[in-house]
Amino acid sequence: MDVISFRIPKELKKSMKEVEINWSEEIRRFIEGKVREQKKKMILEEIDSMLSNIPETKKGTAGRYVREDRDSN
Repeated sequence: MDVISFRIPKELKKSMKEVEINWSEEIRRFIEGKVREQKKKMILEEIDSMLSNIPETKKGTAGRYVREDRDSN
């Protein structure tokens, strides 16, 4: 595993020591969640971009195709 460090105020560190929480695990889970959230957001933005490039069809197009298919048999 890699190590990441960051600075926090002394009062916060003091408060963190007063409670029984595995901070490494909590921070790891938080970061994993944020990464998943960002990846989903990026994928949705990519999908939106791809969908915006697809021309809109006229209303009733699907119905017309179904009718054409049925009539051809």
